Amino acid sequence: MQDVAGRPSNRVQITTDGHRMYLEAVEDAFGADVDYAMLMKIYGTNPESEVRYNPAKVLGTSREVIRGNPDPRHVSTSYVERANLSMRMGMRRFTRLTNGFSKKLANHSAMIALFFMHYNFGRIHQTLRITPAMAAGVSDHVWEIEDILGLLD
Repeated sequence: MQDVAGRPSNRVQITTDGHRMYLEAVEDAFGADVDYAMLMKIYGTNPESEVRYNPAKVLGTSREVIRGNPDPRHVSTSYVERANLSMRMGMRRFTRLTNGFSKKLANHSAMIALFFMHYNFGRIHQTLRITPAMAAGVSDHVWEIEDILGLLD
């Protein structure tokens, strides 16, 4: 939160799940200068299912404006949930019981940075038909590995 709040940008909108620790984290980082909402999912079990492992079913959601004026159309945790899934599937180091882990925090951080650099600048996303960086107007082309490695020099 502190990292995002410290960046020069326009006012941001944040959506979190119902975990109460986010209330203090957002307040500490942004103060009143944020549009913040919580999206809480209401879970239930499916009594007809007799499967060994059956995840709980989402019965509904509850939205609560915490601060500012968040746009209701953008109150969603789907974006970050999808990003986390892509990261876990793209880097097996986040999967339990594998030998793909990093022994040093610096190596782990570098791998995450490389993954997201490629994800945002070097990979054309099916729904966008361009890279996220191009969609945001940050880049005008798909970055190749040479472009990314050139940043390291």
